[in-house]
Amino acid sequence: MVEEAGPSEPVAPASAAARVTAAGSVSRFSERAFRAPRKLLEEIGDMMLLTGRTISSSLRPPYPYGSEFVSQFLFTLRLVWFPLLVTTVAISYGAPGLQAANFLTVFGALDRLGGFFVLASIREIGPLITAIVVAGVAGTSITADLGARKVREELDALQVLGVDPVKNLVVPRFLALMVATGLFDIYALLFGIFGGLLAELISGGSLGPFWNTLFANSSVTDLWGSVLKCTMFGAIIAIVCCYKGMSASGGAEGVGRAVNEAVVIAFLGFGAFNYVFTQTLLATHPNILVIK
Repeated sequence: MVEEAGPSEPVAPASAAARVTAAGSVSRFSERAFRAPRKLLEEIGDMMLLTGRTISSSLRPPYPYGSEFVSQFLFTLRLVWFPLLVTTVAISYGAPGLQAANFLTVFGALDRLGGFFVLASIREIGPLITAIVVAGVAGTSITADLGARKVREELDALQVLGVDPVKNLVVPRFLALMVATGLFDIYALLFGIFGGLLAELISGGSLGPFWNTLFANSSVTDLWGSVLKCTMFGAIIAIVCCYKGMSASGGAEGVGRAVNEAVVIAFLGFGAFNYVFTQTLLATHPNILVIK
């Protein structure tokens, strides 16, 4: 007896549809997963292009940004000097000051606190505090200013009139932040050492050994390396904040989002640059590794 064959089931079409659905799900997942890194890489590339345009515009005549440069420089000085003073003294007194003093007192080597401040304050903490305060105070103001101009379409109007926004808006802020940040680094070093002096006195030490070990371990390389590194921090802050301001969109909410992103990217930027610069400086000047 021959059994009747049942209707064949569409196995192949169903499996093909399942494969298409699975492939689509994987594609959507990978797109969402890599969207943020891809956007970050694209923004880094755009910032590098903006850096090149800014440097070439600053060197190529004419130079119509003199008054804007002075205005931005004085604006940065007025905003940053007091927060930087308070932050530098407080952090230098607390972190490398009291903590290191308590540690050194255990070994009876409180007189080595001055040499420690060469490593802590001059090489690292001073430039980093300066960059953080400048980015948080002046950098956010630059992003908000340019972002507001962008959403009001003022930057587009400047381009229609034949005015280059990079030369007239980015270049003066770029130069002003570089100069101001380099000068503020010296300012931060002075008050950072003052915080160390307070920690030395509070811990019962004397100032003579502090100064002796400070000057024995410090060198010209430490000073110019600190100032140069901080100046480059200012350049990074200026490029990031100008780029995020000029690319803001979405009204007031978009400007606020651009300000937050500018601060975060600036912190990541000068953190990465600090690693590369410090490694290069120590490799090319091994004498500063010797602790006296």
